[in-house]
Amino acid sequence: MGEQNQADTPVIDYEGSDYRQAFWEGQGREYEDMVERAALRQLMPMSGDRIAEIGAGFGRLADLYTGYKQIILFDYSRTMLADAVSRWGSEDRFIFVAGNVYTLPFASGILDTLVMMRVMHHLADVPTALAQIERSLHGQSVAIIEYANKRNLKAIGRWLLQRQNWSPFALEPVEFVKLNFDFHPVWMAARFAEARLRTERRFALSHFRLPFLKQRMSAETLVGFEQKFFALAGNFPLSPSVFTALRSSQGREKRVGSGDLKSVAALFCCPYCTTDELEQRADDLVVCPDCGRGYQRRNQIWDFKEPILRK
Repeated sequence: MGEQNQADTPVIDYEGSDYRQAFWEGQGREYEDMVERAALRQLMPMSGDRIAEIGAGFGRLADLYTGYKQIILFDYSRTMLADAVSRWGSEDRFIFVAGNVYTLPFASGILDTLVMMRVMHHLADVPTALAQIERSLHGQSVAIIEYANKRNLKAIGRWLLQRQNWSPFALEPVEFVKLNFDFHPVWMAARFAEARLRTERRFALSHFRLPFLKQRMSAETLVGFEQKFFALAGNFPLSPSVFTALRSSQGREKRVGSGDLKSVAALFCCPYCTTDELEQRADDLVVCPDCGRGYQRRNQIWDFKEPILRK
């Protein structure tokens, strides 16, 4: 198997950031949090064997996954994961993994459910990321993926008033800030199909992400009204955020050994040479049998960003 180069594509890095305090806690985003939770409750199975959240950060949504026997929180930032460890690390069913979505270190067909929220808009190479996600699924898996919609009402209004120079109706993605992208729903649907991900349901939400509304109405009231129309609005999304429930059309079988939730080695693949199922040499060390790279767990975080070269 050929090796993958993790440095080929730029990655936005939240290492050392105060994202939790600067963006979420006490920042008036109760509506955003609540509406995303409402959509996830409708789209994803609320129980099962194994779930992974890609870009889980500090574990904001982890309490939604407690119906699963094993919960994997995956992020590029070790410091964000350290925050998640402080919240959820006392429970054995949680596994914390640092790595790159472009070289996702999960064995093929190992995940039953996958969630990726507020990550797609940072991806410069959507097809590669989707291919990695699809590979981790089996025929009965479901993936819930959120993306930022360029064809939203605010962008349309700004374009009509000539306050922005890019058209919300053009299909190609727009990078409005470095490594921050908005995507057209038609373009995204094509990328899902290319990755052999079949769209089963699509929700449009966060229509009320407006300060004057949030100041005058409670988050509970706004979400209670909006969630009645998630699916209807998803037929022609005009909202800032789009949620898709996808399944792999490959018909891949659930990986042998994936039911053994205590086997960490069976969960992973080598992100460099793509070999599935590593060898467990110690409680805190797994090694690739092909290329010899080892990956350690430090402070409860499995680190697939910096391998140990053993050969």
